[in-house]
Amino acid sequence: MRPLTAVAALALTTGLSGLLAGCGDDTEPTSSETGSDTPTSATTDEATSQPATPTETPTDTATDTDGAAPSGTAPIYFTGSTPLGTRLYREFREVEADNPLEEAAALLVAGDTADPDYSTLLQGVVVDAVAQEPDAIVVTLGDDSAVAPDKGMSPDDAALAVQSLVYTLQGVAQERLPVRVQLSDGSPADLFDQPTGAGVDAAPELDVLALVSLTTPEEGATYAAGDTLTVDGRASSFEATVPVVLLDADGQPALDTFATAEGWTDRLYPYSVDLTLDVAPGTYTVVARTDDPSDGEGPGPFEDTRTIVVE
Repeated sequence: MRPLTAVAALALTTGLSGLLAGCGDDTEPTSSETGSDTPTSATTDEATSQPATPTETPTDTATDTDGAAPSGTAPIYFTGSTPLGTRLYREFREVEADNPLEEAAALLVAGDTADPDYSTLLQGVVVDAVAQEPDAIVVTLGDDSAVAPDKGMSPDDAALAVQSLVYTLQGVAQERLPVRVQLSDGSPADLFDQPTGAGVDAAPELDVLALVSLTTPEEGATYAAGDTLTVDGRASSFEATVPVVLLDADGQPALDTFATAEGWTDRLYPYSVDLTLDVAPGTYTVVARTDDPSDGEGPGPFEDTRTIVVE
């Protein structure tokens, strides 16, 4: 996931972030809405700014209020680098069906990522319990949990850390409920100096999510030469064009194509394209990017990557 963003895309992103309140197909939760991507289990689309019905499906990029499918697949929102700084990338993970909210929170705070490009900003946070109530998702911290921000944590990172928790829990709950944090005695807690004690909604997608992400393939997936590889995810890219490249071990393009997303201005939309792996056996990197109409004049395109093996 090496990020780069286009000038035009940025302009749109800025204008659209205000529109994020109404989510759609494949965007992630923003203030009261969620999108979903279906990774293999079931998800919906994520809203950009307003509450939407959560459904995340690992196959078609959906919103992130739907990550916990019958199969126990949950959307975890880790952090990663982009041309506009650190943002959230969604990774679908298997969790136990008996308490998916707590399992998802544990993976997030531990930074237990499948993709080595992802990380977490919630180091030191200890979650004792997570409960979905009628008016909020309540997170109870352990007595030994960090609550104050680390000295090196900026206010922007503190806000994004909280958003990673909000997006993850809303995605699992499949509801755009505010996330409220409390101490073990039930008293409200403002995690990292953010207003979590009163409850925090999801921010607009275009403000906190990477503008392109991959749902499939999974990191480290193995294919046979000649197989069809489906590359899909969500993106907000210029004119809905999502360049997709398969790089060999030397970083040279082995296959080069593009996908067309279902939209591009107000939020992240699903995209999908099939590649026939007519390549020699070896290790390859799948790269999905936002289109860059600025020809390098801007910060560059956003990018997400997955390593695969062709046998």
